[in-house]
Amino acid sequence: MIRRDMTILDILCDHQETQEVFRRYDDVIGECVMCNHMFETLEEFCGRYRLDTEKLLRELTAASFSGPVTERTKI
Repeated sequence: MIRRDMTILDILCDHQETQEVFRRYDDVIGECVMCNHMFETLEEFCGRYRLDTEKLLRELTAASFSGPVTERTKI
């Protein structure tokens, strides 16, 4: 289960399939999420960029149920 108090690193470690969701947010915030925000909680990250925490949480949760990451989507 992904929670708003988890760090981005913890989310990615537990749910590698969320990588694509975080990559989409690179364009939204203008920098690499997985390069620069790994130690922020989801809530801190969303607050910094005024993002909808609940929306991102829903997107990450949906991705976490989509199955394992394939070779094509790995970083």
